[in-house]
Amino acid sequence: MFKDYWKVMPALRAALFEKVHATERPGYSKLKLPLNEVKAAIFGHDEFTAFHQRVTGLFAQWRATHTPAMKAFGKDGHPKALIETLSESLLADFKAAPLVDAYDIYQHLMDYCAESLQDDAYLIAAVGWQEGAKPREIRQVKNKDNKLVWPEKEDFRRGKRRFKADLVPAVLVIDRYFAAERDAIAALEAELAAIEQQLDEQREEQSGTDGDESGLLAEVVEGEGDKQKISAKAIKARLKDIGKNADDAEERAALMAYDKLLDQQADSKAAIRAAEEALEEKLAAKYSKLSEGEVKTLVVDDKWLATLAAAVQGELDRVSQTLTGRIRQLAERYAMPMPELEGEVETIAARVTEHLKKMGAVWN
Repeated sequence: MFKDYWKVMPALRAALFEKVHATERPGYSKLKLPLNEVKAAIFGHDEFTAFHQRVTGLFAQWRATHTPAMKAFGKDGHPKALIETLSESLLADFKAAPLVDAYDIYQHLMDYCAESLQDDAYLIAAVGWQEGAKPREIRQVKNKDNKLVWPEKEDFRRGKRRFKADLVPAVLVIDRYFAAERDAIAALEAELAAIEQQLDEQREEQSGTDGDESGLLAEVVEGEGDKQKISAKAIKARLKDIGKNADDAEERAALMAYDKLLDQQADSKAAIRAAEEALEEKLAAKYSKLSEGEVKTLVVDDKWLATLAAAVQGELDRVSQTLTGRIRQLAERYAMPMPELEGEVETIAARVTEHLKKMGAVWN
C-alpha cells in the first residue's frame, strides 16, 4: 500500500510510524502522532517538500522550454502540430515524476485541448492574436416559443449590449490590469451582503411569523415562507397609519430602522452597478488597445499555462490526500492494541453466547 511512497520519502515513514512492541503486535507499526496532526506532519516534512518541488520543477522546465513555441505560433499556423508537440513532450517529461502518473498529466492537457486550447489555436491560426482577442457582440435569438433570449453567457456588458471574448476572457484582463477595481467591487458586494443579512435577521426576529403576532414588523410583512419581504412602500404606509402615537413608539423605531437599512441596500446596489459600469468601460477600452505581446501573455501565460499548472497541482494534492487517507485508515484500523482488541472480542463473544442461550440455542 505504501511501498511507492516510502521509496520516495523514507524518512517521512520514520517520522510518522514506530514499531509496535513485540508483545502487542509483532511486525506491525503504529502512528507516533495523533491523527489530526498527520496531514500537517506530511506537508511540513522535508522529503514531501522535495517531492513537491521536484514535480513542480518538471512542469517549470517544460513550461520554459515550450513557452517560446506557443508564443511563436500565429496566423496560418498548424494547431494539430502544436498540440502534438506539447502533449508528447509533456508525457515524456513527466515520466520522470515520482508518484504522479504521467498519463494523468497528459490526459489533463488533452482534456483542456478539447475544452479550449484547440479552439484557441484554430482561432489564432485563422485571424491572428490581436484580431482573435477582440470581443464579439452577442445577439438575441428567438427560442422555440418565439421569444427573444440570449443564446450564451456574456463576459461583460456595455449598457444593454452584451459581449463575449472567446480567446481572452474578461476575467483575465481584469485580473491583470484592473485588480484594484475588481477588489473595490468585491468590497462593495461584501457591504451589501452584510446589509442584507441585517435585513433578514430583523425580518425573521420581528415579523411575528412564529405564531407571535406581536412582532414589531408583523404588519408590514408581505408573502409567505421563503418569499416573505418587507417593502419601503409598506413601511411608509404603516408609519402613516400609526402616526406619532406614543403607544406605537417601539414599532415606529423598528420600522424606521428597517427603512434605513432598505435605503442603505438601495445605495449599495447603485454603487456596485456604477462601479461595474465604470469597469466595463475600462475593459472595453483595454480590449481595443491590447498589443500582440499583451494578448500572448494573457493567453499563453494566464490562460493555457495557468490551467495546466493548476492541473499539476491537483495531481500533487491527490497524491498527498491519498497518502493521508490511507494512513488514517490504517491508524483507525489498528488503533486498539492487541490485548485490548482480544479482550473486546471476548466480551462481544460472551454477549452473543448469552443471547443465544436466551433464545434456546446451545453451543456444543
